[in-house]
Amino acid sequence: MFLLVGLAQLAIDTSVFICSTALGVPVVAGNLLGRVSGATLGFWLNGRHTFADNGQPRLSPRHQWRFALMWLSLTAVSTLVLHMAASRLSLQSAWMAKPVVEAVLAIMSFMISRNWVYR
Repeated sequence: MFLLVGLAQLAIDTSVFICSTALGVPVVAGNLLGRVSGATLGFWLNGRHTFADNGQPRLSPRHQWRFALMWLSLTAVSTLVLHMAASRLSLQSAWMAKPVVEAVLAIMSFMISRNWVYR
């Protein structure tokens, strides 16, 4: 289930990033817009289904704070890498890097979510 949720998040995140930056939104803001879009869906679906406890959703305030801390940390990494790609190479390079960067961060996200966020 985490993989399906992750793929949906990746598609939304990348689409929002590419569309917003193509319309002139700066890379940092575009990445934040994309990640917020994907994170909103992912938090709800993962808490409701992927990491639910005996069918009961795990969406308490404690889970929300842990998710927020994880998300902010991973967003900082993502934003830094994409900003560097866009400023040193090109915006199109950042577009191509986006799904790769997010896929790598998804592996980290899974481990942190399973072992800390939704515990």
